[in-house]
Amino acid sequence: MTAHEAEMPVFLDSNIVLYALGDDKKSRIAAALIEASPWISTQVINECSHVLRRKLQWSPGKIDEHLSAILRLVQLADVSISNIRSAWALAERYGFGHYGSLIIAAALQTGSDTLYTEDMQHGQVIEGRLTLINPFV
Repeated sequence: MTAHEAEMPVFLDSNIVLYALGDDKKSRIAAALIEASPWISTQVINECSHVLRRKLQWSPGKIDEHLSAILRLVQLADVSISNIRSAWALAERYGFGHYGSLIIAAALQTGSDTLYTEDMQHGQVIEGRLTLINPFV
């Protein structure tokens, strides 16, 4: 990460937050991104909760403990009806699915210039101001 990147707001997709809860190379990269106080949205917390509960069979208490620790390190953006409307327009323009578009809409709303994600096209620029970056490449 360059000094310039450290100064600009960044946003993390759900998959990056989930990696931070593991214990491998990707986890260390994701944890470093979280320690830099990025933005995430309430959608990210909900998606992580769902994956941890349904796929990893974590208890609600364990989910609360781990995600609460992450919430202390990040900036949180609420998903609003304005974000949802923006997501519809982004989906129309760029062809992303609804939930990906909603992450992008929230990232744009926070003024972030970088969205760290593993699920979208690395290097793509959205609306001329948000760059999608896969931190694992």
